[in-house]
Amino acid sequence: MSKDPKVVQALFGPRVRMAPSPTGFAHIGTARTTLFNFLFAHRYGGKFILRIEDTDLERSKKKYEQDILKSLKWLGIYWDEGPDIDGPFGPYRQSERINIYKKYLKQLLKENKAYYCFCLPEELEIQKQEMLSRGVIPKYSGKCAHLNPEIIKANLKAKKPAVIRFRMPSGKIKFHDLIRGNLEFDLNLIDDIIIAKSLEEPLYNFAVVIDDYLMKITHVIRGDEHISNTPKQLMIAKALNIEPPQYAHLPMILGMDKSKLSKRHGATAIYQYKEQGYLPEALVNFIALLGWHPSGNQEIFTMEELIKQFSLERVQKAGAIFNIEKLDWLNSYYLRQYPPEKLMNLLIDYLKQEGIIEEVKNGHYRILKTGQIIDQQWLDRLLTIAITRINKFADLLILCDFLFQDDIEYPAELLIWKNASFKDVSLAIDKLLNIFLNIDKDYFRADQLQMTIFQKIDKDLTYKSDRGLLLWPLRAALTGKKVSPGPFEVAELLGKERCLKRLKKAQEILVQADKP
Repeated sequence: MSKDPKVVQALFGPRVRMAPSPTGFAHIGTARTTLFNFLFAHRYGGKFILRIEDTDLERSKKKYEQDILKSLKWLGIYWDEGPDIDGPFGPYRQSERINIYKKYLKQLLKENKAYYCFCLPEELEIQKQEMLSRGVIPKYSGKCAHLNPEIIKANLKAKKPAVIRFRMPSGKIKFHDLIRGNLEFDLNLIDDIIIAKSLEEPLYNFAVVIDDYLMKITHVIRGDEHISNTPKQLMIAKALNIEPPQYAHLPMILGMDKSKLSKRHGATAIYQYKEQGYLPEALVNFIALLGWHPSGNQEIFTMEELIKQFSLERVQKAGAIFNIEKLDWLNSYYLRQYPPEKLMNLLIDYLKQEGIIEEVKNGHYRILKTGQIIDQQWLDRLLTIAITRINKFADLLILCDFLFQDDIEYPAELLIWKNASFKDVSLAIDKLLNIFLNIDKDYFRADQLQMTIFQKIDKDLTYKSDRGLLLWPLRAALTGKKVSPGPFEVAELLGKERCLKRLKKAQEILVQADKP
């Protein structure tokens, strides 16, 4: 097969890759770039390759690689070739390709297109500071660029610390970016960059050129933080007589304040969104719109629809704003579209993950903090009252935390309805206690509770003229909140004994607050 990217694309469709470094957890930027590569490959009948760039042995960790693979699969993104499934151009981990890089490093050294540099870090720092003092952009001085071969041989034999630098040509370089158009760089401003710490330790800008060439990559779609690397990689490719791929640099993802997205803007790792109860379909839909826009006004997309519509022509140049409210809106939409059984399984998994419940037998669970035994009917009622009020499962624990704990704390003022007195509210609580005591626990259902309480209200002029005087203290006593699901649905989920306990506690709070 030809290694010319244009020939490969013409014959077999585009070959694109995502090449994350396993030095941290998969984040939103990784997911967005991966998704765009995946969509591009599938849109034009090509192949998507996953490659792990783990030459940074000190920072690369297996747990991060596993997180990357797991997170991308959770999002529904799969690859045609990669470290876990192999392929015709592997291995797909850079740490397993050292002998391949060594061959090309030796070629550059032999052709005098690269050279050994023996300058110590302290010397380089002195050079840097001296240039800065003269108002010159810091750049390697070239001290080792023309060493006598015998000196190089002697230094290597003596095992003096050395790196391998690429001999950067002078002049200018132009290339066409598929998103940003024609770009030009002055090579005179670029260092003789370090491309390897040794023959066995290649660095990013060198290894990536070799990998893209040997894996027949036709298009490199990546974040715009790599634009400055592109001229370096193009010159290395030229030095090796390699035909480079086409480049497309995606816009930066920005926070709402238009600064680069970071941890201070909230969660950035994919696993954090999963843990908060976001759905993969919502996250994919959301990140697809970070820098790309469809031809119409459609906002909700399946993966198949994204593949059908995606093109680099509709990727913007300007930074993409990460609006968490938009993600929440999308997630709430997908939550309400999920089949009931699938949604139930997700809820159970989430509550287990958060240490809220544990399974005691098939279909029955214990709320860990209260000991209450619940079943799937209970969970179904919880979903029914919460689903329209939440954007993600993490919101459910905020909205309904009172269901999963024994004691709730709140000020007496929360029990007060409008201008009612402590005495008025205390009488209302007494009435509620009496009503609840006389309802059989087997009939302790929302509809039965509502009917019974409304019947009592209709017979009492005090409450008939203002139902809130009875219903507000009930809601506050059971939930400890100003905003919550309806009091009858809450009462059913709490059960008779826990309702009585909370109403009695409300009386105690009122008594304490009313003391002079």
